[in-house]
Amino acid sequence: MEGHLGIKLFERVRAGIELTEEGKILYRRIADAFGGIEAGIDEINTRATGMVPVTLSASTAFTMHWLLPRLHRFKESYPKVDLRLHLNAGRVGEPAIDVDLCVGILRDDERFQDRVVIMPETLIPVCSPRYEHSVRNAEDQIVETLLLSNDSEYGWHDRFPSFSQRQHSRSTTLRLDDYSVVVEAALQGQGIALGWLNVISQCLLNETLKPAEQESFVTSRHCSIVSPNGKAGDPVIRGVRDWIVREMRSDIIELDNKFPKLALREKKTMRQW
Repeated sequence: MEGHLGIKLFERVRAGIELTEEGKILYRRIADAFGGIEAGIDEINTRATGMVPVTLSASTAFTMHWLLPRLHRFKESYPKVDLRLHLNAGRVGEPAIDVDLCVGILRDDERFQDRVVIMPETLIPVCSPRYEHSVRNAEDQIVETLLLSNDSEYGWHDRFPSFSQRQHSRSTTLRLDDYSVVVEAALQGQGIALGWLNVISQCLLNETLKPAEQESFVTSRHCSIVSPNGKAGDPVIRGVRDWIVREMRSDIIELDNKFPKLALREKKTMRQW
């Protein structure tokens, strides 16, 4: 395609490829065209079956560890919604333009017309109840296995005073490429993970994970839900959005009662509920 057009569509970067500005223009036009075809097919299917398609973009970790365990509740509330999942491997990313709803972590300066802030980005060190985290080495230092999904998380435990106040052997780390795998490793008792509350709240509620320390850390970003294509006025899409918001905020209230030392409802925008 680049040879045919005589322009550069992709930047070759270390992590793979990224679209150039010209590539983004072409992508948007192609996405619009295919989106129009898909919308026509969806309209035909809706007329035939009564099922209304709604496409949700979310991280693999959010889908696996938050959404899937409660999908039966969603189907009970919205039996006529054909929920389609658009998975992205990362934890944070731009809202996709060819979906109805997108859940992600956004900065305050990332403005979207139909953005609903659910909760501040809240981090908690978590581990399985089976994890043995009191092993000591020959120098009588506590040896922890810290789970990382990328190099930027190295030293994350220093954000939490209880980790900083005790002597750690920091050489024991396990690096995994995908955050959903990090959470799975924590569930299997392989170490302590940095838990994004919007991902691991269900695991904390069903006690497959527990706070490794009774501490939480809040950043300046927020977990939000966005309707990138401006369809938030559609009653079905708005209903799905509001269901996700209610479920996530209900998790916070339950967890605040279960782990009062985390003081979750004292965190920034949570005080407004």
